[in-house]
Amino acid sequence: MQIFGVDIGGSGIKGAPVDLDRGDLAQDRHKVLTPHPATPEGVVEGVREVVEHFGWTGPIGATFPGVIMDGTARTAANVDKSWIGTDIRGLISERVGGARVTVLNDADAAGVAEMHFGAGRGRTGTVITLTLGTGIGSAVFTGGHLVPNSELGHLELHGHDAEKKASSKAREDEDLTWEHWAHRVQKYLAHVEMLFSPELFIIGGGVSRKAHKFLPLIKGIEAEVVPAELQNNAGIVGAAMAARAAEQGA
Repeated sequence: MQIFGVDIGGSGIKGAPVDLDRGDLAQDRHKVLTPHPATPEGVVEGVREVVEHFGWTGPIGATFPGVIMDGTARTAANVDKSWIGTDIRGLISERVGGARVTVLNDADAAGVAEMHFGAGRGRTGTVITLTLGTGIGSAVFTGGHLVPNSELGHLELHGHDAEKKASSKAREDEDLTWEHWAHRVQKYLAHVEMLFSPELFIIGGGVSRKAHKFLPLIKGIEAEVVPAELQNNAGIVGAAMAARAAEQGA
């Protein structure tokens, strides 16, 4: 079974049809740059471009970097603040010709995919997926069930919003060495571990492709720390999974 997934991020909008039997993309993903400012109008135009690239006409799952309640944005950390209160589900559906659209938080989508198809398979304890990108997204699972919209990237760490210091964007903006950045990530993980006592951290986002450069440098964390197996495609896969669940529940 194939359903379309699109992942809206602070730097890029990417999507593809997803083979939900395999948990992988059915075709190579298509990506466009997120416009700046990342207003609803501009971003949804990017979503339309990604969807039309494949000629897709069926159900669509979409992620968004913020708290999502019933298809509506309640926060907007790394996109334009005009998103707050926007009916994302309705806006995307209107732009892509009336397709049924399901929307969820971007890290929640990545976490759902990793729990079903990736590094979290078979884990029943507390598992936390962290996506290190433009910001830090989080997805918390216990007993295999998602606690939605956790937003742990906004925990205060040493007087700062954690994602301002430990995101992949922070590493690039400050031109940090992998060692320096890994030390920041380590402090962040230790703080989250103190609060939640997870058995497993799954590190996702685009930087997961380079996990060998920083994960071995992270010390003193009791939980297992592993890279996301689906890497930066996890959000697309999780979005498609959410759309399938919505279709089956309709």
